[in-house]
Amino acid sequence: MRSIPFREALREAMSEEMRRDDRVLLMGEEVAEYNGAYKVSQGMLAEFGAKRIIDTPISELGFTAVAVGAAQNGLRPIVEFMTWNFAVLPLDQILNTASKMLAMSGGQIGCPIVMRGPNGSAGQLGAQHSTAFESYLANIPGIKVVSPSNGYDAKGLLKQAIRYEEDPVMFLESEVMYGDKSDVPDEEYYIPLGKADVKKVGRDITIVSYNKMMKVALGAAAELEKEGISAEVVDLRTIRPLDWMTVLESVKKTNRLVIIEEQWPFASVSSELSYRIQKEGFDYLDAPIRRITSADAPMHYAPNLAALAIPDVARSVSLVKELMQQYK
Repeated sequence: MRSIPFREALREAMSEEMRRDDRVLLMGEEVAEYNGAYKVSQGMLAEFGAKRIIDTPISELGFTAVAVGAAQNGLRPIVEFMTWNFAVLPLDQILNTASKMLAMSGGQIGCPIVMRGPNGSAGQLGAQHSTAFESYLANIPGIKVVSPSNGYDAKGLLKQAIRYEEDPVMFLESEVMYGDKSDVPDEEYYIPLGKADVKKVGRDITIVSYNKMMKVALGAAAELEKEGISAEVVDLRTIRPLDWMTVLESVKKTNRLVIIEEQWPFASVSSELSYRIQKEGFDYLDAPIRRITSADAPMHYAPNLAALAIPDVARSVSLVKELMQQYK
């Protein structure tokens, strides 16, 4: 077992799969000569060469189209976006080609491709570089959406996506997590997509989150523990397919649910999860499902306003305590 940064866990996942299968390649802006905008691909050009670690022009629509075509012709490309905000440009390829070709071809042409990169807010990046895309992408049938919170999960999920998934996989990371360290085993492992993970066992309330908002969820749980409130914390890990059954099993025990996410509130991941839990688990709920999301507005540049726009530990703790007090 080693403690390594998130970026290194991602690099290990890609490198291990590239050594195993010469059909796997990585392409994107600055992934080769510059070793990656966030140094995720550091050293990979030296090992695998320019035919498999490919620097692209600043043209997301163009190089995503090349990768989709390569996937449909037998290769297994990994596309790195410098930020998922730039993936709005190749949405035509993601939505109209990658996600639909298997259905449109009657099952004859698949698209085993992984698209990955940082997602959501990361400090003073302004509104155009701070959108969280999980709910956007999860609305598209035919693709899978992964949003891990730590290096251990990220490595196992990314290896699974590269090696075994025949559908397009959207892999959402975060700039503010690349330096975070996690314990990663020396032996090879894979984590199946579509399976949530209980990160902390509790009895009084279930808190659900994913990606970097898991820091808020676990931080809130730690503060609540000091006040005698035992929170169970569930990390969704995969947004589509959505493992709402693990959440339901937790709610059967705690009878209360709070969801913390970085999405805008309208038609968000918490909206879908709330619907599922109230539909299938209404009799287990002793209180309304509550959530805390990002503000329903473009992200501010000013740090004090940005801090107010996204969930934090203090407001999450306050929401849980309010729920516990109103519905004893």
